[in-house]
Amino acid sequence: MFLIYIICILIAFLAGFIGSLVGLGGGVILIPSLLFLHYYSEAFAWATPHVIVGISLITMVFTAFSSAAAYYVNGRINIRIGLLFLTGSIPGGIIGSWLNQFINTDHFSLYFGLLMIAVSFLFLMKRKKPPEDRSSQQNIPFLSVFPISLIVGLISGLFGIGGGSIIVPSMVLLLGFTVHTAAATSMFVIFFISIISAGTHIALGHVVWEYVIFFIIGAWIGGALGAKANQLLKNDILEWILRLLLIIIGIRLVIEGLL
Repeated sequence: MFLIYIICILIAFLAGFIGSLVGLGGGVILIPSLLFLHYYSEAFAWATPHVIVGISLITMVFTAFSSAAAYYVNGRINIRIGLLFLTGSIPGGIIGSWLNQFINTDHFSLYFGLLMIAVSFLFLMKRKKPPEDRSSQQNIPFLSVFPISLIVGLISGLFGIGGGSIIVPSMVLLLGFTVHTAAATSMFVIFFISIISAGTHIALGHVVWEYVIFFIIGAWIGGALGAKANQLLKNDILEWILRLLLIIIGIRLVIEGLL
């Protein structure tokens, strides 16, 4: 049992670190890891897809809080854009969490993998290098962000990934932000989305509380360290980390879902 707790902490730490580093929230690491353990280890028989999503969202509340706090101190978060994303992502998160219970668990890996691959191809699109001055982004209209934010919320509640895999590419590809600013703002948004979505999953009984505290410990530490590492890496390096991460995880999950 002790070994299981250690594994939970390590998975959460890795999820928190990488999720905070590129603004994905950590679900893209935590969910595939627990799905793998659920399928191949009897010790993780409790980690059904619905339970994994619930734990992932609770974990991301603490990942996002610790990393967003670090990003805020360094002035990386664009508060206005973050608040605009929340307008649609909060109701979307509630709807997505409710829809989660109707997903065929046998195909969960396939759905999740296809989502990751789709986003990775979107992020590989060529574009002009964004300028360093972000002051012009203060005038982005509400209607330009709301549809994206609604999709972010739906994906967050449905797959438990915090919406970062949509927020970051959207801010970089559609709104012209650097990955540094996009990752920081994404974690700010994910904090609030995760609270709402996690509450819905708790109400639906999708949480095994015996293990949650260990995920919280790992996520808190990993999230803070990931935010600090983000400050040390160049924008191009962060983009490649994000691209490779989404592609590798997506392909592996699609293969697993088809077997």
